[in-house]
Amino acid sequence: MSAPISVVIPTFNSECQLPKTLLSLMEGVDAGLIREVIISDGGSTDGTQSIAIKWGAEFVSGDASRGGQLRQGVAKACGALLLIVHSDTILEAGWASELKSKLSDGPSCFSLAFRASGIAPFLVAFWANVRTDWLRLPFGDQGLFLSREEYDMAGGYPDQRLMEDVALVIALTAPVKRMRSRAYTSSEKYQTQGWIYRGSKNLILLVRYLLGTEPDVLARSYYRPSDGPN
Repeated sequence: MSAPISVVIPTFNSECQLPKTLLSLMEGVDAGLIREVIISDGGSTDGTQSIAIKWGAEFVSGDASRGGQLRQGVAKACGALLLIVHSDTILEAGWASELKSKLSDGPSCFSLAFRASGIAPFLVAFWANVRTDWLRLPFGDQGLFLSREEYDMAGGYPDQRLMEDVALVIALTAPVKRMRSRAYTSSEKYQTQGWIYRGSKNLILLVRYLLGTEPDVLARSYYRPSDGPN
């Protein structure tokens, strides 16, 4: 029986972060879980494509819209199960064993952690994990595992630059459950902008989205002109 999981990773100028993400996925290959990795790029001008090809991933490219990139990547996927991972996320050792035991348990995500030490990263991650448990609203940097059938029934990722992860999770018929294994995400933007500022900004954007603000409006206040969608 072939490996069941297709991994989809959205990228934009991700050459510095992507190798570590791909390395953390090798555990799933060794466990017989991952059949393919699809890199869906938003127009990178660095070495992202060459890194993807070097690692044996399938590379597709399109407009710089994370929702659109994910939708395009999933459309290329052949697996009955999907694992969505951001290009700056490193999965904790042991993740494949836990996921293997939950393949038929419905949609799930990882516990959030940051690649930084101190009370501020701990508190921001703690809030994200509480939000996931109470509201069933994980963000994309926690990864998302679900079946292709669940994905299709929810209508897939909408082609939008922001909150595409929340839109999909809300549309799922079953709630997302949080696994113990952690997804370590980059803390660069938090360290640059300030942990309280960045964390508060993300919360405000989520509330505005849930109240009906258009994603394009939110994206203009979220991204700096030099930022890509990832």
